[in-house]
Amino acid sequence: QVDIKRVLAYSTMSQIGYMFLAVGIGAYSAGFFHLLSHAFFKALLFLAAGNVIHAMNDEQDMRKYGGLWGQLRPTSISFLVGSLSLVGVIPFVGFFSKEQILGLAFSKPDDSAAQILWVVGAVTALITGFYTGRMWWLSFWGKPSPQRPVEHPHEAPTVMIVPVAILAVLSTVGGLIQTRAL
Repeated sequence: QVDIKRVLAYSTMSQIGYMFLAVGIGAYSAGFFHLLSHAFFKALLFLAAGNVIHAMNDEQDMRKYGGLWGQLRPTSISFLVGSLSLVGVIPFVGFFSKEQILGLAFSKPDDSAAQILWVVGAVTALITGFYTGRMWWLSFWGKPSPQRPVEHPHEAPTVMIVPVAILAVLSTVGGLIQTRAL
């Protein structure tokens, strides 16, 4: 996909798959925790994508972006936080919720179905890393596309940046909700 919102919408299905995996192996609290963490990072990604679309005069084709890291720094950083959380990189909330689900599936050595589902979940995490990295790279890194609708995009107004910043913080420290670290 090249539409930034469609990439995010498709990634929702894999996250729902993690929730179903958790419920299927009897890890109800892990499934609920992933629902909560998914709310943090997916809302962050959709709102940050909205900021990008706003800056690009409603263009949603990521091939026409490029180079936004230097021009939309707060949105770029927030989108990166959401992307890393979606992929499941430590210390972001997505790591803690996915690790809990996959760890509980892996820890059922007597259940071959749980082991197979662990493999599916691990492969899904790798695929998520690929398309999320591609989405971030096309949008924020590299040279600006010659087809860009706006030569000098502007950052979103404060009313759009503040909710994104709050969700970026929650996506960063939200993993502490379910850990015994404190």
